[in-house]
Amino acid sequence: MFCLCIVLFFFLFLCVCRRVPLMSVQAPNAQWSLHGRVGHPGHRDLQQVMVSGPNLNETSIVSGGYGGTAEGIIPTSSIKGPSLHSGSSPTVAEEATRGVAVEKFDMMKKWSLNTYKCTKQLISERFGRGSRTVDLELEAQIEVLRDTKRKYETVLRLARALTNHFYSMVQTQHALGDTFADLSQKSPELRDEFGYNAETQKLLCKNGETLLGAINFFVSSINTLVNKTMEDTLMTIKMYENARLEFDAYRADLEELNLGPRDAVTMARIETAQQQYQIHKDKYERLRSDVIIKLKFLEENKVKVMHKQLLLFHNAISAYFAGNQQQLEQTLKQFNIKLKPPGADKPSWLEEQ
Repeated sequence: MFCLCIVLFFFLFLCVCRRVPLMSVQAPNAQWSLHGRVGHPGHRDLQQVMVSGPNLNETSIVSGGYGGTAEGIIPTSSIKGPSLHSGSSPTVAEEATRGVAVEKFDMMKKWSLNTYKCTKQLISERFGRGSRTVDLELEAQIEVLRDTKRKYETVLRLARALTNHFYSMVQTQHALGDTFADLSQKSPELRDEFGYNAETQKLLCKNGETLLGAINFFVSSINTLVNKTMEDTLMTIKMYENARLEFDAYRADLEELNLGPRDAVTMARIETAQQQYQIHKDKYERLRSDVIIKLKFLEENKVKVMHKQLLLFHNAISAYFAGNQQQLEQTLKQFNIKLKPPGADKPSWLEEQ
């Protein structure tokens, strides 16, 4: 059976081969061959065509397709590409970019070197191996300022707490007065008693708002003194301490170089270190002078501000708890404190607490 199938398949294959003729494609005009055909005038040798072929500079690009007109024919000799031998000098933008990059690199290099020296000096001071410049009088004044700032921050925190608690009490008195007034209208048998208490609570509420105005002014002034004036002086002190550390770092570097050999390379490094030492010494002395001046002005300003604020606080508290409404109002006028009139659209400082 298997042999019979093979025979049938071979027979069908022979039939198909006889029915399909062998196809050959021939060029209509000429056939190209490597050696040409002898005696055939229309055939050219491929080698001859390659040698005597058209010049590429004289060929044309036809944009209209096969059979198009001569319009749109662009000679290739008119097409010029960029010259490979043109000068490649950098432009102004490239030079500016390169200059910025070099400047940033130099800044990073100086910052890294300065950070290394300062860190080395700080570690040496912490472990007791390095020496530091000490101004005993100035450092004592700085320590007094920091301690004073901590105590004033405590006063500020307690004054704010007093304001919040007293504001809650005034609000309670206001609500209690409104309740007494309502009950006075609805309870004829106790109208007079409720009326007296309503008037008392309203008066206390009015005086309480006046006292809150004085306390709020006191809190605002202390806050400005602590968080702006003192903080500004402490920022200058921080800059002074950083300058002191840099000055000691470059001073130690110069002293270390002076202990080494005196060859040409070392002398150049000593000269550079001497220049850096002088620069940081001038910076240190300038900031030291700024700190001394700011400490002096801060002390004068602190005495002036606290004298006024403590007098205000004392007079307002005394007048309120003595029930002296006129003296309490006179205290606010003395210090030019104006309360928000009732009915204004903008929320008062009482509502913002």
